[in-house]
Formats: sequence, structure tokens, C-alpha cells
Amino acid sequence: MIVISRLIPTDASMMNEVLEFFAKEFHDPESYLKNKPSRGYVERLLASPSFICLVAKHQEQLVGCLVAYELVKFEQERSEVYIYDLAVSSSFRRQGVATEMIEHLKGIAKALGAWVIFVQADTQTEDLPAINLYTKLGKREEVLHFDIDLD
Repeated sequence: MIVISRLIPTDASMMNEVLEFFAKEFHDPESYLKNKPSRGYVERLLASPSFICLVAKHQEQLVGCLVAYELVKFEQERSEVYIYDLAVSSSFRRQGVATEMIEHLKGIAKALGAWVIFVQADTQTEDLPAINLYTKLGKREEVLHFDIDLD
């Protein structure tokens, strides 16, 4: 059985496990492990209602993580929830873990007053599992994404 829970400030020590999980699953230790945030930073982040970190566990083993942010809109009194990162351990893929995490996120998004959850899948790496999951769960829009450096 998979248990989904939202991390809270007292779970700050678990964020190291979350960072290691994303580093492994995304093959990106540079982004997730090089400059880990301090415990105080993590506690403040987890205390923010606009930051959402869900973990999926099977018998106390971390098998999935989802990180999302609430974006408060200006054009109407509403918000959107953006799924920033979502990963499932390779041995637990295609078993509904990601779908369960997103279903859990829907309840949180509704409680925040959000009108939609949105996500981007990386077409540069042909992330077909993610594209298939999100196509199953929502409406697909073709967009371009640009990162603008601050230098």
C-alpha cells in the first residue's frame, strides 16, 4: 500500500531524502545535492502554504515525490498550482503512484482556492512517461518555455 503525505516543518530532516531521491531519479546531483538548503530554510519553506512537498511511501520506503507551488494570480482572485518536480522510483512506475500524488494534490489545490493545476513536461528529452501521464490526467497545450538568466 502506498501512503501519500505532505511534509510539514517538523519533517525538515526528510528533505535531504527528497533531494537525494530527485537527484537519483533525474540523474542530476548537481541541481539537487550541490548546495543543499539549511534546516532553517527548509523549515520556513515547509511552513509556507504556497509550497507543497508530497512524498509517497511504501513500507516506509520513499517511492515518489512531488513538489508544487501555489501561484497567486493578479487578474482574478484565484490561484494556480504548478507541479515543479514529480518523480517515482523506477520499481514503482506504472502502478498509479504519480496519479495518486496528483489526486492528493487536487485536494490541497481546492483548499487553497486554486482553479487549476498545471505542469510542463520536457520535450527536449522526450519524457514520454510524463507526457503520457499528464495527457491522461488533463488537457494538453503546446507551449514554449524560456529560462532567462539573471546575469
